[in-house]
Amino acid sequence: MSAVLLTAGAVLTTGALATPAQAAPVPTAATTAAAAAPAASAAAAAAAAAKKPAIAAKGGFVMNNGTGASLYTKAADTRRSTGSTTKIMTARVVLAQTNLNLNSKVKIQKAYSDYIVRKTASSARLIVGDKVTVRQLLYGLMLPSGCDAAYALADKFGSGSTRAKRVKSFIGKMNATAKSLGLKNTRFDSFDGIGNGSNYSTPRDMTKIASSAMRYSTFRTIVKTKSTKQKTTTKSGGHRYMSWKNTNNLLGSYSGTIGVKTGSGPQAKYCLVFAATRGGKTVIGTVLTSSSAARRTADAKKLMTYGFAK
Repeated sequence: MSAVLLTAGAVLTTGALATPAQAAPVPTAATTAAAAAPAASAAAAAAAAAKKPAIAAKGGFVMNNGTGASLYTKAADTRRSTGSTTKIMTARVVLAQTNLNLNSKVKIQKAYSDYIVRKTASSARLIVGDKVTVRQLLYGLMLPSGCDAAYALADKFGSGSTRAKRVKSFIGKMNATAKSLGLKNTRFDSFDGIGNGSNYSTPRDMTKIASSAMRYSTFRTIVKTKSTKQKTTTKSGGHRYMSWKNTNNLLGSYSGTIGVKTGSGPQAKYCLVFAATRGGKTVIGTVLTSSSAARRTADAKKLMTYGFAK
């Protein structure tokens, strides 16, 4: 009878009769704080990523490559020297040629070798007399930033009875392409970025040039390649192998990187056009006139992370 007269309170305090739900521990301030810590940390990281970053470069721009929406600007329309990022347009002009045969061969001329020596320019180390395909020249252009490869392509795809006329014609095509893309702050006076006083663009314009070039599958394949070994034909009919490594160290160091091109020079300082894809979203952008190779890479990483958070 006494068992029947037990109060509800007595039942609740008897461990053997308590239900699992009633036996659950009451949350304390400490356990609540511990559970909330990961969420708070994630929120803090997201907030940090969403804050507009400071970069060393004098100019920067990032856009959503799918929508064209601007995600970041810093002096985005100020004209600056572009260094070897100019070669993105060199490749873009070549890839736009009607009936382009990427396997057609180009004989390497002494003029190309003399040029890089005279200009102390970056080189793909092409050998005079070798026959190299257009596709291989594009790799030599974009990975080791070969000015000799740029010269060979300008000579091949320009029009005219002399090399000087063909080069002038090719540079004209570069400027015509910029105009067709609606770029008002871009002008080229060289095929490789070693300008003669009138070779300039802006972070916004260079990003649009790169976005346009990325529409070509050959370009996308080349600029995401970390290194390559290419078989060329020698003057005597034999073969040699050319090994090229990409100067863009974002490849392999920033998840999702798909390109694009480094640049440097006395006026240009350190430049980088970059692109990455994460979760189906591609961001693409440019930094011009950064203070060192390490800082241009750090700038690009900051801007891509910021772009993905937007």
